Amino acid sequence: MKKSYDVVVVGGGIIGMATAYYLSEQKIDLALVERKYIGSGSTTRCIGGIRQQFSTPAAIRLMKESLRLFSQMEAEFGFSVDFYQGGYLFLAHSQQMVDVFKKNIEVQKKEGVNVSLLMPDDVKGVVPPLNREGLLAAAYCPDDAQAFPFAVLRGYRESIEQRGGRFFTANPVVNLRKNGCFVLELADGTRLEAGKVVLSTGPWTREFALQIGLDLPLYPERHEAVITERIPKLFNPMIVDYRADGCYFNQMVTGQVIGCFTPVPNVPGIREDSSLEFLPQVSFRMGRLLPELKKSSILRHWAGCYTMTPDGNPIVDQSPIDGLYIASGMCGHGFMFGPAIGKNLAHFILHGDWQADFSDFAFHRCFEGSESMK
Repeated sequence: MKKSYDVVVVGGGIIGMATAYYLSEQKIDLALVERKYIGSGSTTRCIGGIRQQFSTPAAIRLMKESLRLFSQMEAEFGFSVDFYQGGYLFLAHSQQMVDVFKKNIEVQKKEGVNVSLLMPDDVKGVVPPLNREGLLAAAYCPDDAQAFPFAVLRGYRESIEQRGGRFFTANPVVNLRKNGCFVLELADGTRLEAGKVVLSTGPWTREFALQIGLDLPLYPERHEAVITERIPKLFNPMIVDYRADGCYFNQMVTGQVIGCFTPVPNVPGIREDSSLEFLPQVSFRMGRLLPELKKSSILRHWAGCYTMTPDGNPIVDQSPIDGLYIASGMCGHGFMFGPAIGKNLAHFILHGDWQADFSDFAFHRCFEGSESMK
């Protein structure tokens, strides 16, 4: 089988699906290739948070757009994606983190984000059962949100198929080369040709790019998560504890509490195995902040990858190879970035110009500095 397309998107996670969704609006000849099933990499392993609280104007503006796009999905798809604006509450137990919050809030407010610095007594009004021992302050945005990744991917796929997009799933790319046009050979022998290719393969992006001569600063690492049984409503915002032994978790609209923490040191590599050490640690950390959670049962425990970059910002740009676009290195923020990155990248692919400032995500940037709200 041989087939030619205007654009082939490699990777069926949120970034690839969002990009394909907005490309498909233009009625181009489009295909998406996924090694397993849609969302099988990092997207369906994430916990669904959506926040505007970042430390740079570019990321904040991008997330303001993403939040707007998430809020429109139910109307666009015709079904709920469990979008809920319960907010994000970042906790500071050290003066250093309080200072970071104050600095970031200045930037966020200039960008029009509804965010404020709360004192411990104020936090009690946001999450009454929160253990405030040692808490100095918190950064709070009530407009931040959550959504259900599986439903978002379903909406994208149905829309792409309705517009004529073609999916090749459970069929990994085994060879990628450029010979005039791009040639992609799939595991079952299918050969696809394309004028343009998007690599949005998460932790596998670096190895894909090496096939075509690019060595990208992308470094996968394992992260684990848990979900509890359904419990009565206990709190609204995503709670993020920035202590070295902190964690982050939220209560879904369906009642389960879903949470994780960033291990120190990290566990490098493409890893989807879960560890016994994680369970008692995450239970302790979540229960320390919300003692009521100690009564809840954990139903499931899993792992997936963050794909990190040296500065904590993604790479979203055309590569030095004409027609090859990179969209990877989301540093754990892929789900929330997805809609806005997809919309802007689709425009860039089709028209050659950015509609937003993507200089912080450029291929040839210096990778200096670091996103402080990781």
